Amino acid sequence: MPMIDVYATAGTFADKHQLAKDLAETLKIIEGVPDIPMFRQNTAGFVHELPEGDLSNVDGDSNYVRVQVLTNAGALDRDKQLAVVSQFTELVAKAAGDPTLAGRTWVLLTEAVPGGWGLGGHANTNDELVAAARRQIGELQAKKAESQGD
Repeated sequence: MPMIDVYATAGTFADKHQLAKDLAETLKIIEGVPDIPMFRQNTAGFVHELPEGDLSNVDGDSNYVRVQVLTNAGALDRDKQLAVVSQFTELVAKAAGDPTLAGRTWVLLTEAVPGGWGLGGHANTNDELVAAARRQIGELQAKKAESQGD
């Protein structure tokens, strides 16, 4: 499931929790995965605050943000890559209340190889994730049909 890590100097964001939630929801929408618990509960954002002085470019500036997005291999085609980078940059600048931060926000897209990430104690392949999602969709549909039959 996608993981989003945001690194910024402490105090960059007033509401880190909302930023993490907004990024997770945005990625879920861009990926186009079904709106089921498996994806809602396992697409997550983490905001890491760095102490003043723990970040620098060559000139000594520390007013940058780094966003690293980890997805399964092939989850983001070119259009989705462009959407993630654009929308995440916009969300970060908005959350910081600084439109100029868009020019200092790095977004890195990383793909986990099949079996290169785990959930529930198991290193999953893409095929296993698809099968698990289909099972959950089937279970949810069966519960819905059962509750409508009562």
